[in-house]
Amino acid sequence: MTYVVTDNCIKCKYMDCVEVCPVDCFYEGENMLVIHPDECIDCGVCEPECPAEAIKPDTEPDLESWLGLNAEYADKWPNITAKKDPPADADEHLNEQGKMEKYFSPEPGEGD
Repeated sequence: MTYVVTDNCIKCKYMDCVEVCPVDCFYEGENMLVIHPDECIDCGVCEPECPAEAIKPDTEPDLESWLGLNAEYADKWPNITAKKDPPADADEHLNEQGKMEKYFSPEPGEGD
């Protein structure tokens, strides 16, 4: 099992999860984070820290595409180990539907 970041993170990117991860398995895209499935130790401490409720265990149904996206972009984006400020408009996008189709960016973030 691993944890995956889903579309609730897009345009929110609060990063509370990064601060608690004991193995630094988060990677930063321009407008979301992903978890490297081979680095995640399944401890689960990140899940309750996410204000957007974007982190789910891969045992939940219908997360196969998110597991694939997390794996793909964890290999492309830079590692992030320290919490940064969320985007200024993060709260406006909290709980918004259809964020993947509207806003997903394959571009990398800054990382550490």
